[in-house]
Amino acid sequence: MRVVLAPMEGVADAPMRALLTSVGGYDLVISEFIRVVDQLLPEKVFYRLCSELANHSKTVSGTPVRLQLLGQHPQWMAENASRAITLGSKGVDLNFGCPAPMVNRSNGGAALLKEPETIYKVVKAVREAVPLNMPVSAKIRLGWDDKSRCIEISNAIEAAGATELTVHARTKEEGYRPPAHWEYIHQIRDAISIPVIANGEIWSLDDYLKCKKVSGCSDVMIGRGALAVPNLAQVIKGSQTKMPWTQVLHLLLQYSEYEIVSEKEKYYPARIKQWLKFIANQYSEADELFMELRVLKKTPDILTLLKSLS
Repeated sequence: MRVVLAPMEGVADAPMRALLTSVGGYDLVISEFIRVVDQLLPEKVFYRLCSELANHSKTVSGTPVRLQLLGQHPQWMAENASRAITLGSKGVDLNFGCPAPMVNRSNGGAALLKEPETIYKVVKAVREAVPLNMPVSAKIRLGWDDKSRCIEISNAIEAAGATELTVHARTKEEGYRPPAHWEYIHQIRDAISIPVIANGEIWSLDDYLKCKKVSGCSDVMIGRGALAVPNLAQVIKGSQTKMPWTQVLHLLLQYSEYEIVSEKEKYYPARIKQWLKFIANQYSEADELFMELRVLKKTPDILTLLKSLS
């Protein structure tokens, strides 16, 4: 089995990827997406959104990172994919699942689920631009507002030459509302021959085991669950139980130290509170801490509180 850390835009940035992979259990990380429109992007854009490229495309703890691209123009996607490989990415992942309205309005991400033929052209162009020894993967949802074309979409991705497919088991319109429809992943898995990775509503070992049974997939991608339980990858693999709250507090402080030395320091107060809201799904103590942090606006004040608790 493999556990992959999901590419959560605006959440799983390089500091968060470094922290979660340092806890252990991840076999691969997918970066936040790089938006491709109508040009070959400069190298600095790649390094800004995937700083692990400067470390042989690995997190500090050694977990491989695969850069993700989002766009709808085959030529520009291919050229940027080639650049990603040249810069050291461990393959290229293609985003056909992002539900963000700003992305969808410009026909990116999940909007392409309405156009399987465009998905085919993008994947094919990227596959032809990337050396055969490098994986080209894709991530999809089950459809835009219904699930009737999920097999057609998956077949197009396989026919275009992708090496594996991650399926978030909801449509774009379903957003992140439970449940995840893992049974459709099983249908996709039966319809194509490339490896399929299941994604959606995995918060615990029990969820993983249910997903594995229903979807038929042993490989899984976790996103929000990884934020809620920082050692979830190890829990899924059966090597650990859910970490105690005291360890979570330590990670919050460690993450704070990562963030305040980065170019995103001004966003730190909002980001730490954002993470706490995810953690509160699994730890009641996080709600109490969030209430205390909610009134604090300055980084030094937040750090002082976290240090006093850890």
